[in-house]
Amino acid sequence: MDDLIREFLIESQDGLDRMEQCLTELEDRAQDAELLAEIFRSVHTIKGTTGFLGFSRLEKLSHAGENLLGLLRDGKVQASGEMITALLELLDGLRAILQSIEVTESEGNAGEDAEMIARLQAMAERSLAMAASEIPQKKRQRKRQVKKREAAAESRERGLPEAKPAAAKQKLASFAEEPRIVHSGAAESTLRVDIGLLNRIMNLVGELVLTRNQILQAHSAEGGFAPLARRLDMVTADLREAVMKARMQPVSHVFSKFPRLVRDLSQQLSKPVRLELDGQETELDKSLLEAIKDPLTHSVRNAIDHGIEAAEVRQAAGKDPEGLLRLSARQQGSYVIVEVTDDGGGIRVERIRDKAIERGLITPQKAAQLSDRELLQLIFLPGFSTADKVTNVSGRGVGMDVVRTNVERIGGKVELDSRPGRGTTLRLSIPLTLAIIPALIVRSRGQSFALPQGALFELVHLTSEQAREQVEWIENAPLYRLRGRLLPLVFLDRLLAGQDAGNRDACYIAVLYADGRRYGLVVDGLADPEEIVVKPLSSVLKRIGLFSGATVMGNGEMALILDPGAIAARGGIGLNAEEQEEAHAERISSSSGSEFLLVEAGDEEAALPLEDVLRIERLPRARVERIGHSPVLQFGGSLLPLEDRAGILADGEGAEAEITVVVWRHGSRHVGVTVRQVLDVAKGSPLRYAGRGDFAPGVTLLKARITGVIEVERVPELIEAVEIAQ
Repeated sequence: MDDLIREFLIESQDGLDRMEQCLTELEDRAQDAELLAEIFRSVHTIKGTTGFLGFSRLEKLSHAGENLLGLLRDGKVQASGEMITALLELLDGLRAILQSIEVTESEGNAGEDAEMIARLQAMAERSLAMAASEIPQKKRQRKRQVKKREAAAESRERGLPEAKPAAAKQKLASFAEEPRIVHSGAAESTLRVDIGLLNRIMNLVGELVLTRNQILQAHSAEGGFAPLARRLDMVTADLREAVMKARMQPVSHVFSKFPRLVRDLSQQLSKPVRLELDGQETELDKSLLEAIKDPLTHSVRNAIDHGIEAAEVRQAAGKDPEGLLRLSARQQGSYVIVEVTDDGGGIRVERIRDKAIERGLITPQKAAQLSDRELLQLIFLPGFSTADKVTNVSGRGVGMDVVRTNVERIGGKVELDSRPGRGTTLRLSIPLTLAIIPALIVRSRGQSFALPQGALFELVHLTSEQAREQVEWIENAPLYRLRGRLLPLVFLDRLLAGQDAGNRDACYIAVLYADGRRYGLVVDGLADPEEIVVKPLSSVLKRIGLFSGATVMGNGEMALILDPGAIAARGGIGLNAEEQEEAHAERISSSSGSEFLLVEAGDEEAALPLEDVLRIERLPRARVERIGHSPVLQFGGSLLPLEDRAGILADGEGAEAEITVVVWRHGSRHVGVTVRQVLDVAKGSPLRYAGRGDFAPGVTLLKARITGVIEVERVPELIEAVEIAQ
């Protein structure tokens, strides 16, 4: 396929995507001239280009659509539901031809379009005739509308209730085929990047080449490498950030596909459904955007088919006859959270239990031991479905299985929250990027493993004596009492070797949260955190089921990347009633509360937003330097400005005394905050002024105490001063 045709396919797919979005909006904005002009331009551009390239089938079909769209654009006919459906089917036909050109380099059988072309022509002629005959009728209708408005105004003045029109009946549309989103290989293999960003990447590559040349010269002259290493680290970090930014795209590229899908299913199932989209500007790696298209499609289909009730059922329950489906996205730490929420009937766990037993997916004895939250997870089992019959929409038991499998394959996780009678929320947590992730390097049986920091909650160190005395055993299940709560443990060495390592020396517990399960992974030791490059696993290692990838560390050693969800499943970690209650409470407060790192700073406790904390360092006071009066630290190849909140640097202790520095991300820079000690991690709740709606700044309610939040708004001045001094 030559470059000209490939570019035509990409441009045409982009135009059809815009056309589809505009057509679904046209039902609510039938008089919007700008919207009609945008739709017309999309088809007109395809028709004009096809004549030049010699694609006669595309030209004839797009010409038939252009005629009808021309009448709409010029205001000669009015858009109707039937007309929009026909234009959407035209769009599908154009997409099918483009796909045929991409795969086979031919347009396929032109005879298949005769029915569609005749239908569009007949619709245009019929609409023109109806428009001409309805002119007198429209005048009479306008008079009736004026009288109705006058009567309504008179009723309001007299305090009488207004007469409401009867609800319009939904027509059941026939979609012989299952509605689906058609993907284009040509469009998905390309990425549009801003020229300014490309210029920045090119400049950074130039800097990288210069630094490499300087290193080669220094090596031949046996010079010092420390300044060059810092320079190389800084340029590489900037280049990595720029390349990752080039791969990022807004989730609107995926969300824009769903108005059409919701419209089709709404008509097919005779369920009026309103779609709301939120957070479309949230950005995600392009490869991950492509990976979540199918899971989101399955989730939306299930929400409309299983979640949202029929209009008459909703009305009888006191609900709006029109169902609500909301797609939202937001960034939370190193993840993007995508939620599919419906206001339907919710999920009854009793029905899930009965269906799972009926299909032989679980025994009655096992089902009786599961909590409500664990019963909800049965939805994700292969072959599970609550549908009474198989239709072209659902009932085959593959939808939710596909959702979990595809999301976990890219390092994400799926959570389900449902309340009977009020609706269901499916929450997908997607890592920002697959290529490079922050990880904690842990040691077990003399080997290094990478543990993704996205699942890491906290670290606990146990001495040899504590490991022997404080680890409790209940029916061969190890537990550790962390702040009064029992934490189930998984020993990594036992999991890998299948046997106990015997008496234990000092160890670390990595407290993890994965797939709704909170547990501690016991490892022998820790190394420094690293940003690792994720490499795929061989088929042999994939079959083990405990690893999600592999990486090469900075020292050249190979390390496998642990999969926290798979480890929890293999270790038999479940949810008890206490954890379930806490998880529910956290979900309720998540919209208004945030997690904080509680520290001792000076003579009082203070809080730092946890999502901005990168790492905690213990280092000698002698490493702190000064530029003017500003304390700085050489860190990660660059200068780290320090906020001496605790006054530690002025207390007169010796140079060998250790200090604790919390490294905090502030915009695109890193900032260090000195603290006396780290106390805890806890969820805080914002405080409001009494009698007012606004929040009190700089404080939060943390562990039932009002706690000050450390703010670094003045740190940008310090960063600027450091840069000038450099």
